Amino acid sequence: MGAAPASGVPTATTVAAGVTYRQFDIQGAKGPTHAHLLTVDLRNTHVRLDLLYPGAVAARAAVSKLATAQGAVAGINGDFFNITETQHPGVEATGSTDGPAIASGRALKASVPDGQRFGPSLPPGTTTKDVLGVGTDRKARLDSLALTGSVRTPVGRLPLGGFNQYALPVGSIGAFTSDWGSVSRVRATCGTDTDRAAPCSTDTYEVAVRGGRVVSTSATPGKGAIAAGTTVLVGREAGAQKLRKFFKGEPVQVSHRLVAAKSGVPYRFALGGYPVLKGGQPLAGLDDNTAAVRTAVGIADGGKRLLLFALDGAPAYRTGLTIAEVAAEMKALGSTDAFSLDGGGSTTLVAKTAGASTVTVRNHPSGDAERPVPNGIGVFVTS
Repeated sequence: MGAAPASGVPTATTVAAGVTYRQFDIQGAKGPTHAHLLTVDLRNTHVRLDLLYPGAVAARAAVSKLATAQGAVAGINGDFFNITETQHPGVEATGSTDGPAIASGRALKASVPDGQRFGPSLPPGTTTKDVLGVGTDRKARLDSLALTGSVRTPVGRLPLGGFNQYALPVGSIGAFTSDWGSVSRVRATCGTDTDRAAPCSTDTYEVAVRGGRVVSTSATPGKGAIAAGTTVLVGREAGAQKLRKFFKGEPVQVSHRLVAAKSGVPYRFALGGYPVLKGGQPLAGLDDNTAAVRTAVGIADGGKRLLLFALDGAPAYRTGLTIAEVAAEMKALGSTDAFSLDGGGSTTLVAKTAGASTVTVRNHPSGDAERPVPNGIGVFVTS
């Protein structure tokens, strides 16, 4: 059974024109919990959403720091991410997200294979390619973003299997750019498409391309910042075997873009997670057993109003809600579509108070302190 609709909801306080904040109690099946809600009205042309992130895909920072650094008036945490590598001793965890990401209209990364993701089990029919985004038409929508790309050489064209992501499909070639950051690229060759814990590949190769030509090669994936204008190609298994045929000075052109399954409108901003409510109906097969602290986003009024929802992680409320309860609650709050983001210790909602120059964390993170996260949703207001 879903969560009871919010009742006795106090009057919302204004964060900025078009942005309000309120908090309220919810009685979940596993116990009481407390919710924090930002309502964002995109009909106000001074309000926009964009990705909060620390300037690199493989990096993390607290939501409050990201919001302050980018000048947001409010925000929440984002996608699930590669938080640990206990199954691959000696391999550096990247901190990079499962799903695609677009910031200020620019594609930052593509999604990892479904079997490589971190986070709870995906509901039936959903994938790591699922996104919540806002288009250049200022409307929010649920969609799916797939990578299309190639590596062209004088002797032919090779498909690109990855773009700035912590796990590459078996047998593929992935591209890494300066947006990746300085974290080691070894993790991209670990696990398989169906088993995140599978051993790292022993058949890997790396090629750096700059100015349209191969400038270096390596038998193992490297680390360190990638210079602007340089693309590093990492291959595993069949992909590695193809890259071994490349030679210094060979002309190579790498192309990549994210293609939307539904919208013909380009995305200004998008990030990964998974849908829980579509067309006013909860998805079939949502888990209604495991309760936890959750973060979610609801879409209302034809994509012109967003509900940024975060549960409180204080001990009295830490039982939280199940995913099925989250879907029911987002519907009760007026959403027609809703999207689940990373929860637990990552759940964070921040907003400015009247007269403040920086945001304040409004919920109690369940780890008793903010967890550094790779991305989030920022709310921005221009005068």
